[in-house]
Amino acid sequence: DVLLEFYKYPAEHWIHLRTTNPIESTFATVRLRTKVTKGPGSAAGIAMAYKLIDAAQARWRAVNAPHLVALVRAGAVFHKGK
Repeated sequence: DVLLEFYKYPAEHWIHLRTTNPIESTFATVRLRTKVTKGPGSAAGIAMAYKLIDAAQARWRAVNAPHLVALVRAGAVFHKGK
């Protein structure tokens, strides 16, 4: 049941929801570089994380059917993407 949660969202958004872990994939490059800067809490680590995420943002996809995002946030119910 949990594996089919994306059916509750509009079909246009399914391509964005099929990733295994969007948060982890966003921070993967940051996690790999934290050892170089002596941990994630140092000033250099925070600056590096900002620059890595800022650079990665240029490669992010735009949301398909952005007009439906407001409906999803408002709690609209979709059945099988419709």
